[in-house]
This record gives sequence, C-alpha cells and structure tokens, in this order.
Amino acid sequence: MNISQEQWWQGAQDNENAVILDVRTEGEWNEGIIPGAINIDIYKGQGFIYKLDELDKSKKYYVYCRSGARSGQACNIMQQMGFENAFNLSGGIMEWNGPVVSPE
Repeated sequence: MNISQEQWWQGAQDNENAVILDVRTEGEWNEGIIPGAINIDIYKGQGFIYKLDELDKSKKYYVYCRSGARSGQACNIMQQMGFENAFNLSGGIMEWNGPVVSPE
C-alpha cells in the first residue's frame, strides 16, 4: 500500500511493532538511510525471498527504496507471502524530507 511520507513516518514511529525496511542495493544503502532501517536488497532475487521468510509476519513493515518503485514491488511480494502490513513510501528516499543518517 502506497502512503504519504507523513503517514509512513508517523506509523513507523508510533508502532512498537514497526520495522523500517530498505530494499536498495548495498551501494545505495551506504549513501544514507532512514534512521532505524534494516536492509534487504530486492535485487538479490531468491535471496531476498529467503531473508523475508525470516521476518516476523505479524509486524508492520515500512518499506522504501530510491524512488518508490522497488519498494512497491517488495510490498506486493510481501503481501503474497502473507505479510498483512507492508507500507510503501511514495516517492522513495529521493523525495524524503525526513531524517537521513549514515548506516553504522
């Protein structure tokens, strides 16, 4: 589900079961992330699916990429896998006005 920055960030902050998921490449990840994000690269194909399988499907996932396209695909994949709450950041990190930090 595509949601606005405000809804996306508010939801990620308000819910203790929230997970911020960055589906970009490692190179993109190293350029800066939304605070608290974990990274699973959607371009890893089956590896991406394996990593998703390890996640708790009962949590709420706030997903982003560079422009919102890959994260939209990721949300669709997650829904097919039984994740009920996967929210796509419309516009991705390119249009993001919130905080960005260097990954640790």
